[in-house]
Amino acid sequence: MWLLFLIPACVAAVLSCLQLIRMTATADALADRSGLRPPEAVGIGLYETAYLAGGPDRVVELALVLMAGRGRLHLAHTGWTTVVDPKGRSRLERAVIATVGREGQCRTDELRRAMAEHPTVLEIGARLALAGLATPAPVQRDTVVVIRQVRHALLLTLMLLAASLALGGFTGGDTLAPLAWFSLPLVLTSGTLLMARVDVYPYTRWASPIGQEVLREVRPARQRGLADDEERELLTAVAMNGPAVLPDARLRAALRPHRT
Repeated sequence: MWLLFLIPACVAAVLSCLQLIRMTATADALADRSGLRPPEAVGIGLYETAYLAGGPDRVVELALVLMAGRGRLHLAHTGWTTVVDPKGRSRLERAVIATVGREGQCRTDELRRAMAEHPTVLEIGARLALAGLATPAPVQRDTVVVIRQVRHALLLTLMLLAASLALGGFTGGDTLAPLAWFSLPLVLTSGTLLMARVDVYPYTRWASPIGQEVLREVRPARQRGLADDEERELLTAVAMNGPAVLPDARLRAALRPHRT
């Protein structure tokens, strides 16, 4: 009877591990391609830093904080965004204002979701990926999904092993056979996850390995207080770590997810 539990465990383990191995090949090819392009090939500003640190969502958060700080938007702690100055000073600011709509007010959560998929934001990621600094968004998403599938296959194998032992009525040495056979998908999935820790996990982040080196160079400059402009220092902190670093509690509350 335990063979009926072993078969789906083996199938799930093999299929998920094969997908992860294929993703590893994709990541390795990406690493070889990105290694040909030096970091100097693209300018690293605040929005680029935000994308490398937190992806499109972080870029939108930074834009909202910047526009609120300069009096172009009002971010209410109740979860609403209101346009104060309808003249955007950059493409991204104009995109934010256009996304808010003609009424000049919308839910902050809806604005963030819409802007995270806006071409102006995605263009930042595409440019960084072309320079080898960012992991392409499809690769990043697919890598996270595939690693999750292998982890689920490992958990499924453990559950099926426990079920086969509980329902099989084994006694004494009779448990050795199912334990030995179930060890195959367990070793396969756990070994694949260990391999992914080195070869694949770097590509679950928005920044590629080269981009992560760039971020490590950004962080010490901010911590040493080398920036003369306090606003830029604060915006750099938001780009690196998100709105949680904001000293204004009301602004932090305005950028938290709100239930509609």
